[in-house]
Amino acid sequence: MDRPAAPPPFDRRGLLPRVGVLGLGGTIAMGPVADHEGVAPHLTAAALVAAVPGLDEIADVAAESVRMLPGASLGFADVVALVETARARVDAGARGIVVTQGTDSLEETAYAFDLLWDRPEPLVVTGAMRPASAAGADGPANLLAAVAVAVAPDARQRGCLVVFAGQIFSASDVVKAHSTSPSAFRSPNTGPLGSVDEAVPRFTTPPGERLPPLEPSGGEPPSVALVTALLGDSGRQLEAIADAGFQGLVLAAMGAGHVPALLVGPLADAVTRMPVVATTRTGSGRLLHETYGFPGSERDLHRIGLLDGGALAPVKARVLLTLALWSEPDRAGAESRFRLHASAV
Repeated sequence: MDRPAAPPPFDRRGLLPRVGVLGLGGTIAMGPVADHEGVAPHLTAAALVAAVPGLDEIADVAAESVRMLPGASLGFADVVALVETARARVDAGARGIVVTQGTDSLEETAYAFDLLWDRPEPLVVTGAMRPASAAGADGPANLLAAVAVAVAPDARQRGCLVVFAGQIFSASDVVKAHSTSPSAFRSPNTGPLGSVDEAVPRFTTPPGERLPPLEPSGGEPPSVALVTALLGDSGRQLEAIADAGFQGLVLAAMGAGHVPALLVGPLADAVTRMPVVATTRTGSGRLLHETYGFPGSERDLHRIGLLDGGALAPVKARVLLTLALWSEPDRAGAESRFRLHASAV
């Protein structure tokens, strides 16, 4: 007597929330490459997903490699292309999106994603500090935690989030604070938004208000320079930047908004040519407005018309100014959009 045919294996994928994992390369995708000294990105997003135990228990993951670049080589065009792909995946039914990328530029790209993202579904960015081929590679754990956040109901309406070493960070405040540590990412002004334990995200704060997204026009992104106020600075670097054809400038000022007195004149000249933003080079905190009164104090910066970068790190202020200039047809509109988003941080 013939035995009855075994039932087909139960496929849970249709019962799990769908998540799109979009790979950009980076350390998380790196390992030895033939005829290449050191590690380089070569692992596809599908390969990263396949290496994570337990991932298929929390989400139905569709993986796609969008770029295969180190984080330092990503640009604004890559950011815009990624957001367009992420929107398409959400419109096709994804509950959330996870982006894997290099950590060198992660604090910048994540904030850019946040400024452009216009969906309630979470866009979660993660990566790794150790290559996939290294002992103790942190990529699989970070990817598992990021997918768990992407499907969490509490992650909705929060824009772009960064998940690293079991912590959840705001894209606007997260910074890379160590060159090699697996727990390199910090949020100096606000602290983490929550944590992930046993693939369960727990948020400690409710979602904030979401501002209208920026919408870059076609063509090349505007060029925005970043200069740091330094001991004994004579202003020659500022003068060279103002003459070099940049469309915007970010100043990383000393302390609470101070510069050597010799910089006030070149800054005032730069303001007549382009939007100029000031933020602190200290790593956290905001600019003062009316505490100090010496030449080169914060009073001078505000008096000559520098835009206040709020609590944004200098590299993030540059991201915001670039996207604001790229999205608005004139300087007044770009400065207005900058003020709106900077004041929300």
